[in-house]
Amino acid sequence: MKNSVLSLLIIVLSLASCRKKGCTDELASNFDKKASKDNGSCVYASSPSYSIPSTYNFTDEAGNSTVDYSGQNDRLNQLREMVVYIESGETSTLDPQVLHDMFSNVNNPFTFTSSKQLKDKCFSLDQTLIENYLDSVAYASQFFAQSASAGQPGTLVSGTSTYLFSANGFDYPELIEKSIMGAVFMYQALNEYFGDVKMNVDNTSAVDPSNGQYYTAMAHHWDEAFGYFGVPINFPTTLGTDFWAEYCNKQNATLGSNSKMMDNFLKGRAAIVNKSYSDRDAAILTIRETWEDISAHQALSYLNTAISYFGNDQAKYLHVLSEAYAFSWNLRYSPLETRNLSTAEHSVLMAMFGDNLWNLTLSDLNAIKAALTAKY
Repeated sequence: MKNSVLSLLIIVLSLASCRKKGCTDELASNFDKKASKDNGSCVYASSPSYSIPSTYNFTDEAGNSTVDYSGQNDRLNQLREMVVYIESGETSTLDPQVLHDMFSNVNNPFTFTSSKQLKDKCFSLDQTLIENYLDSVAYASQFFAQSASAGQPGTLVSGTSTYLFSANGFDYPELIEKSIMGAVFMYQALNEYFGDVKMNVDNTSAVDPSNGQYYTAMAHHWDEAFGYFGVPINFPTTLGTDFWAEYCNKQNATLGSNSKMMDNFLKGRAAIVNKSYSDRDAAILTIRETWEDISAHQALSYLNTAISYFGNDQAKYLHVLSEAYAFSWNLRYSPLETRNLSTAEHSVLMAMFGDNLWNLTLSDLNAIKAALTAKY
């Protein structure tokens, strides 16, 4: 009798240990604990019983495509045009109103027509921050013909590259691009579209087949998260060239991020089709963790580069240090329940950069690097 009770207890504990953080309350029979993390997350231990396509191409039984993330494509294209205009501030004065129009998509600021905008999808607490960045880069561009120095906005040249800096040494063209990558793309995908509100919706009926909307509401929300990742449908066979696609590939050698991200986007979408919500939630968890890791390791990469330029190439140094700052800032858009840094710890990390990059010492840079390395 004692042996029977002990055996039953072992079985119950074994099943309980396979429950996943951030997932539904179903038993995770297809998952094992991740050796690289101690937060109880799980990964696929075996192939599910349903098929998973090799590219992001999903259709219904009639062969109609059930994928649509056109709104996300529009926002990616808006940021691309915004970046081109902002970088023109290295050689000419920017119009702050044009920048604000681009962020809000008013007064037809783009070469294409779209009802979408970046501002209304931006993390609400950081909308003003980005608008202040727009004003700052416009102001700095007034001094494009002057050399930047501590307290003086202007440009610096390294080789064939010219960079625009504010009086406190920030490369605002980089801050704006990376901040929108975080506050819009990363935030929306990981918090909004993967959040309970948008995942706990209808997954039975097509939204509106008469209007070409052959997808369910849940499947569409998953597609929108994938759209913000910004990769080709056959990634990583075909690599993306900008935004998160670019940096996912840059960190692939370190993190194996290309396959982690794409495989789980495919697995999660196939799981929705087959109504396997524990599989879907496990994919969400891996994507959230990997996306955060990409941002953290890209920040570390830029910190290492900044250290290598310290004291010998001021233009490159401030440029990559600004990028390190931006990717460190973007860690705040990873959901708190899976994030490696608490809100307080993240605030401490960002305070280490200070508000004037000209003032940082080599010791300061190494301290920032040590703080990130301790968590990642």
